[in-house]
Amino acid sequence: MNDERNEQTILDLLAHRRPRATVCPSEVARGLFPDDEAAWRALMPQVRAVALALAAQRRIRITRGGGEASAPDNDRGPIRLARVAD
Repeated sequence: MNDERNEQTILDLLAHRRPRATVCPSEVARGLFPDDEAAWRALMPQVRAVALALAAQRRIRITRGGGEASAPDNDRGPIRLARVAD
């Protein structure tokens, strides 16, 4: 799976949500491999890496616990992906 496809899936999912809605990284992976749990789970580190790159480019935001993630590259705890505020 390439980073461009992961990136486009993240952006597409966010585009189809309400402006303040978020996406779980697992939704991205499951969207790419809906019928293969082992495959989507294996894709999770790559999805998170692509999300971090998008956040560094300020194309998305990464949240944790309902607020902005202070250290999104920390592997601890769940994260959510959100649109950048208009």
